[in-house]
Amino acid sequence: MNQSSILDFRSGTFFAPVLVLYSNNMEMISQRLQDKIASAPGFFSNSPVLFDLSELNKNDIKVDVEALISLLRKLSLFPVGIRGGDASQEKRALELSVPLDSGRSRGDAILLEIQKQDDTASEFQTVVREAVRTPAMMITQPVRSGQRVYAASDLVILAQVSAGAEIMAEGNIHVYNTLRGRALAGVQGDIEARLFCLDLQAELISIAGIYKTSEDLKEVSRKKPVQVYLRDQALIIEELG
Repeated sequence: MNQSSILDFRSGTFFAPVLVLYSNNMEMISQRLQDKIASAPGFFSNSPVLFDLSELNKNDIKVDVEALISLLRKLSLFPVGIRGGDASQEKRALELSVPLDSGRSRGDAILLEIQKQDDTASEFQTVVREAVRTPAMMITQPVRSGQRVYAASDLVILAQVSAGAEIMAEGNIHVYNTLRGRALAGVQGDIEARLFCLDLQAELISIAGIYKTSEDLKEVSRKKPVQVYLRDQALIIEELG
């Protein structure tokens, strides 16, 4: 057998929520994470996660890395990297099979923040970059449950997006049908990105990391075209026509 045909490494895009910690209180962290998972189980449950200790270390707040990793795994979150740790924290993470984040994971799409105080507002860490956006990606077939679509530009879908599907775009998202599942526009920090659809029934929508779950969308009128955009770090849902 030709040895070159056994396996291959290819570049890809990998997204994971980034857990930014401001408190070392494990009980509070556990409760807030459980609340987050309950609000969007299809998005956060069994999800990879990067944890960021830079704010704790900046404020000289000690944290038990082993206890944190154990807690994440107990909640069915899978730590895939550590950011902002000191030498001893990084060493312990590696001993527990959690690698150092190289910055290639592109995991700044959504930040889960555990605050010292109860603060329900989600914050977004802006990613500053220069890029030439490619032409829009067009999908003409339904996006089915379990499928994930990523566009390094605008994304145009002419069919329905099913529950359990996930669509992501660096630019705008246009769905000319029913949008169920999860839709994330402006995933690389474009706060001007917008989401358009003819019937909003999504599990989760997000622009530049600011998101709403199905619980927040109960008052949205069904079978009416809407646009979603950011204003003052809040998602605005507006009927069209």
